[in-house]
Amino acid sequence: MSDMESVAALMNSTSSKIQQLQEAFAELESQSTVSMNLKWKQLEDHFRGLEQSLKKKFDELKEQEKEFQETVAKSEQILEQREAAVVAKELTSLEKLQEKREAALAMIFSKSRLSLPVPTINPMNKALNNLGVKWPKPASEESVHLQVDNAVVTPRSELVALCEEMNVKGLHKFISDNRKNLAAIREEIPSALKKTSHPYGLVLDSLEDFYSGDNLVLDGKKDGDLLGVRRTCLMLLESLGQLHTAGITCFSLEGHMLTTNIIERAKKIAFEWKSKLDNLEIDASNGNCLEAHAFLQLLATFGISAEYNEDDLCKLLPYVSRRRQTPELCRLLGLSQKMPGVIEVLVKSGRTIDAINLAYVFELTEQFEPVQLLKAYLRDVKKLSHARNVKISPGAQVHFSHFSFEYCNVFCSRILKTAPVHNQMITL
Repeated sequence: MSDMESVAALMNSTSSKIQQLQEAFAELESQSTVSMNLKWKQLEDHFRGLEQSLKKKFDELKEQEKEFQETVAKSEQILEQREAAVVAKELTSLEKLQEKREAALAMIFSKSRLSLPVPTINPMNKALNNLGVKWPKPASEESVHLQVDNAVVTPRSELVALCEEMNVKGLHKFISDNRKNLAAIREEIPSALKKTSHPYGLVLDSLEDFYSGDNLVLDGKKDGDLLGVRRTCLMLLESLGQLHTAGITCFSLEGHMLTTNIIERAKKIAFEWKSKLDNLEIDASNGNCLEAHAFLQLLATFGISAEYNEDDLCKLLPYVSRRRQTPELCRLLGLSQKMPGVIEVLVKSGRTIDAINLAYVFELTEQFEPVQLLKAYLRDVKKLSHARNVKISPGAQVHFSHFSFEYCNVFCSRILKTAPVHNQMITL
């Protein structure tokens, strides 16, 4: 019961209390032997006056309470109206922002589809080279292409001599000394390898020092030298693979055969390399692991991928998801049917840009819609950018600031083949 109701109940009982008091007073007067100057009429008038005064005060208090409640109700109504107006403005702003985002994303991917059509028969075309993806060609077309290249590209005499002499150390040194002309040398190596009597043996011999420096105490120079050796090994594997897959008939007729001994040597090297890859972490490699790339290229070049479970090979693909040769390797290794699972792993691990790239290359954009993936990626980037005040390691901050925005910018620029879309991305 409220205080006001309690007061009202007490006031309603005033008359009965006065009646009781009158009866008590009469009894007292009848029994009193002392003459009392105070008469009942005076007491009754006094109490009646108090009752009227109390009722008046009570009525005034009720009126004030009613006015206060009306004021509170009006204030609450005004606040609700203002809150509704603010929410409506926020929703309108969000809708406009979402429309701008969707329009910008639709423009980006509509231009990408117009400028980069994905072929259904021959996946190698000039437009997809802008995405940094090197497609494998059909054997017949590649053979013609190789013959044309052989007619134009003449390898340097020193490079040819090193290959003919099977001089592995000299070959490594020659490539290292000519790093500035690496693009030209890369084109000459396939022709130079054809000049040697044992190209497969030469390339396998060149792989012996691939992991030779791992157990040494490396300073910056030695670490750089080891990286150079590994890049050279990978280039030789790719060049030999180009000859083997593209001109297999011509190459075999010239006596360059994959013998059982060569295959066993390749299997042994692959086994040793695979054991060193078991401790790799996906986040650490950042999709650009040279060692995993070399291992997969070794399997493709020597045709020994059947020695390994396809699921195990697919686990290595996220380590090389940013390398331009990855789609070609997947096809050569027979992993094209496994790509949906690989793309799913990339999406879940936050490598959305790599996932979109592979979805385009393998024509999986219906299953992995690029617009939705990129929108989700940009939302995550925005959340991370707002969370920079959270205590994280300086290294993680540098990785986020340089990778998320810059990588997304470069990817979108490749798609549009125009100026960087950094400003467009910011407006999103």
